[in-house]
Parts: sequence; C-alpha cells; structure tokens
Amino acid sequence: LSDKGVEEAIRSGKTLKEKGFHFKMTYTSYLNRAIKTLWLALEEMDMMWLPVKKSWRLNEKHYGMLQGLNKTETAEKYGTDKVQLWRRSFDTPPQPLAPDDERNPKFDPRYAELTPEEIPLTESLKEVIERFVPYWENEIEPTLKEQNEVLISAHGNSLRALVMYLKNMSKEEIVKFNIPTGIPYVFEFDDDMNLQKDYFIGDPEEIKKLMEQVANQTKQK
Repeated sequence: LSDKGVEEAIRSGKTLKEKGFHFKMTYTSYLNRAIKTLWLALEEMDMMWLPVKKSWRLNEKHYGMLQGLNKTETAEKYGTDKVQLWRRSFDTPPQPLAPDDERNPKFDPRYAELTPEEIPLTESLKEVIERFVPYWENEIEPTLKEQNEVLISAHGNSLRALVMYLKNMSKEEIVKFNIPTGIPYVFEFDDDMNLQKDYFIGDPEEIKKLMEQVANQTKQK
C-alpha cells in the first residue's frame, strides 16, 4: 500500500466513524493492499476487534502477462489503446500467463485450496463478475440481511462487479464507470434486499476529480 493509500484508508475510517457506521462483519480479498486498507480504516474507527472474512473472489482482476507491471510503462510497450482495452473492456482479457510463469497463482500458498479450474492466468471484468457474484449471493448478502451493516475492502474491478450486479448495469455502462480510491461507497437496501440508493461520501468535486484520475491511469507519466 502506497503512502497515499495509507492516507486514504485512514481518512475513510475517520469518515465512516463520523457518519456513525457500526459494522459487525467485514470482508476483504487475499491481496495485501486491501487487507491493510481494512486494518487502517478499522483502527481509525476503533473496530479492529471485528471479524474479517477473506476471499480470493474479492481479488482484483488478474492481468495475465501484465500482472505486476507499471501501468504507464505497459502502455508505452503495448500502446495505450491496447492496454486500455485490456484494462477496461468487459470481455477482452490481457494475454494469459504461461502455466510455468512464477507469477502463476498456483505457486502462491494463498491459493492452495483453489482447484486448477479456479486459478486464473488472466481475467476480463466478465470473469471477475462470474467469480464475485456467487460470493455475494452465498456469503455477503445473507450476512447483510442478518446484521444490517457490513464493510467491504476490495479493488476497482471487484467493486465494479458489485456495482454492475446491484445496479443492473449493462456492460457498456460498467466499463465507463470509475470508482475513486479511498472514498467510502455506500449501498442502502430495503428489507427485501432491493437496492434503494448508493452514494459516495465526500466532496463531489474531489470525487469527480478522482474518478477522472482512475479513467486516465494508463495515460499518466
């Protein structure tokens, strides 16, 4: 997690505390930056005692051969248009990792319980949605019904999977939807788990600027 990410996580925790949220369950991915973001936010809320459930299904999209590479350098190597297509299209994944590539998740002990079919060598947003939705339906949604408030610390694409599912967005709409980092995003439901409203907590102008930064990541120098 970058210094900026640390600041954003602490600020998010402070915001959630000020708004009076009282979570009973929290969720995050297997990736360090999301786990640390959750820890920092919970520390700021004085809620580090809360239970945390981790799942690979909340992980960021697997970028295949681009995994671990700097976005700007990758754009210079492959061209901005191609990288933007890989990053933001609905169903065009980047080139996959070779099975023997050391970045293959099968070599990572975090994913020891996954079957070979579940281990991604690359992913599009479509595939992120396919792995995310069952976890929402079978784990998060039932808990939310029972406990009223849950906190999720995840990633741009796994959160876009959530947004697409809950708001019934088309694939054309979701690829244009940018989620700013470090800004709490609230979803409110009725008793039947129908989405009533969703909103970011923060200054609208700052949120707009952060959304534009996400959209332009491959163009930054």
